[in-house]
Amino acid sequence: MKKLIYTLLIIIALTNNSFAAGSSSDSDSTPKASDYTKAKNLINSAKKYEKKGKIDKAQERYAKAQKLLLKSNDEKPLQADTLNYLGFTTRKLGDFEGGEKFYLQGLEIEPNHNGINEYLGELYAVTNRIDMAKERLEVLKTCNCEEYEELKEIIDGSKKSKY
Repeated sequence: MKKLIYTLLIIIALTNNSFAAGSSSDSDSTPKASDYTKAKNLINSAKKYEKKGKIDKAQERYAKAQKLLLKSNDEKPLQADTLNYLGFTTRKLGDFEGGEKFYLQGLEIEPNHNGINEYLGELYAVTNRIDMAKERLEVLKTCNCEEYEELKEIIDGSKKSKY
């Protein structure tokens, strides 16, 4: 009888351990956000700070996002969306020439990228290259998208660019 009880206790103990091994609740099993995703979140946060007039906090987030995007671009080069955000953050940090380079790289990969065409068009409008801005608008003409409307309003002067 003692052997039976000991055997049952050992089986129960081993069964509990095997279940415990399979149900980890620590954060190591949770997938980590990519640098690109972290950067997008920082950009969204920065935009909110800008709307509140907290420019210094917005600039800090743009700078952090830019570092993450550069790292992401090194790990997975030539992604149009990454280059779009790199152009955006670079431009937001005051480097229009650097931002333009990222946008142009993105357009080499994906010439009809709505975001890149809009932002590059805005950059051209802000730097008084209206003919070039209109070229970007022409690319967006058939997209039936908000990027077309935004750029059109900036070019015709009914909306002021935030950049």
